[in-house]
Amino acid sequence: MLPEISLVSSCNSKRDKRREEAVRLKEGSLAWSSHISRRRFVGSACAFGVGMHLSNGYAQKTSEEVIVSTPLGRLRGVQREGVRVFRGIPFAAPPVGPLRFRPTEPAAAWTGVRDALDFAPAAMQAGRSERGCSEDCLYLNVWTPTKTGPHPVLVWIHGGGFEEGASSDPMSRGGAFTQDGIVVVTVAYRLGVFGFLDMGPLLGSSYAGSADNGLHDLLAALKWVKENIADFGGDPERVTIAGESAGAKLTDILLGTPTAQKLFQSAISESGGAERVASHAAADSVAEGFGAAFQTLGGHETHAIGGAEAEVLIAAQQRFLKDWPEHFPLRPEVDGQLLTAFPIENLRQGCARGKRLLIGTNREESAFFLGPKPESDPDAEQLGNVSVSRFDKVAAQYAKLYPEMTVEERRVRSTTAEEYWIPSVRVAEAQCAYGPTWMYRLDYTRATGRFAGEAYHTEELGLVWNRLSATAPEEEKRLAGRVHEAWVAFLKGRVPAAEGLPVWPQYNVTSRQTMLLDAVSHVEGDPAGPERRLWQGTL
Repeated sequence: MLPEISLVSSCNSKRDKRREEAVRLKEGSLAWSSHISRRRFVGSACAFGVGMHLSNGYAQKTSEEVIVSTPLGRLRGVQREGVRVFRGIPFAAPPVGPLRFRPTEPAAAWTGVRDALDFAPAAMQAGRSERGCSEDCLYLNVWTPTKTGPHPVLVWIHGGGFEEGASSDPMSRGGAFTQDGIVVVTVAYRLGVFGFLDMGPLLGSSYAGSADNGLHDLLAALKWVKENIADFGGDPERVTIAGESAGAKLTDILLGTPTAQKLFQSAISESGGAERVASHAAADSVAEGFGAAFQTLGGHETHAIGGAEAEVLIAAQQRFLKDWPEHFPLRPEVDGQLLTAFPIENLRQGCARGKRLLIGTNREESAFFLGPKPESDPDAEQLGNVSVSRFDKVAAQYAKLYPEMTVEERRVRSTTAEEYWIPSVRVAEAQCAYGPTWMYRLDYTRATGRFAGEAYHTEELGLVWNRLSATAPEEEKRLAGRVHEAWVAFLKGRVPAAEGLPVWPQYNVTSRQTMLLDAVSHVEGDPAGPERRLWQGTL
């Protein structure tokens, strides 16, 4: 049930008119260039509901105020159409002033009733000033059914390359999941140099390990869920962490983080992997590189970073990212404290013993980034997990394996494998020995449009959240209903299943049974096995 929640009134005040805007971006509405950098992905697409799907909100003219009591104080949200919504709830102290670049601290209690009616600003990032961002960003949002609980809980971690994104992304605003009896929580975390840069080499040893501050934020959010979600009708013993792209990578990293294990029971990883973690030495090198960019930009010594304006740090970050020879240098690190080993190694040792996992990728993820001629695209060589030289040795074998493909098609397949598919396979391989694991691959493609014939990065989001454009093909709408239903079953502790899908067997390293999601879905053992074997010893 929802303890100590009370309805206040039904009215048409300004407060009640604060509705979620329906983002009506249809396929083709984004101004695509010859390619879209993964570093700019969220700012141009994902943060707006991916642009390929209709993000529907609540359009009801009236609503009721609702108040919930939590250990930190009372919160005022709104109730409409069988859903209660609380936005901008603080789950940690603002990481500003003396807490800048420091591990997360608990949020302070408040007196009276705090409004939870509006989304908080997003974390500091480039290109988002028109939508609002701030260093004071550690807030979460809750959508909960009005029906009596306790309900399973979905904690959604947004994507964005560890540099962009927001917990207010229209695609993940409760929606169909809440209507199906799931409590949805979307969480924020520090991004870029604020959350994933080791400031130790720049500001002193007391800042060592600050590249894990984004992870500390997520752990603080999960602790908040553990301690507070029952007050919103959620079940703290049925928490699933989930995300897409960088959100999936962080989900997989949390799976391999020992101190996170008591905070959730299941995980969903969409286009992720646990490889996006740096060694301590690599993190130090990245810090020095950023320090040089900061000095070049402002003419200040690196010790001035601690008090620099946030906008200056973002400008230095963008210059650093432009010049750094490796892709995605801002990432968590093996700091010896929070992460004592690489998460994938922890998973292989049974770190997430007993945890349930639903994991998968899309067949042509990288088509979203590479554009029509990736063989001449400079961004194509900026890989996420291996060096160009190591990648080229594997990519050179694709022509023999897939002689019928064009150069473009082989580039898309090989970079998709490097960035998403093989890292996700490695997580599934590690976890299936210790907990029930189900793997999928999205094969569904549209016949027309920018990505005709390609199951591109983010394509599964509209299916999972069951939010498609009204003009989407009927077969895609049917697939969305099936995928969403299977995800709901998983969130409720059951085998992922839906009417219209075949029986979905668990994944193991012998048969590698994988659900191929399509207009007509089917299960296949070790799909693209010869391609998978190309990566053995490389990734």
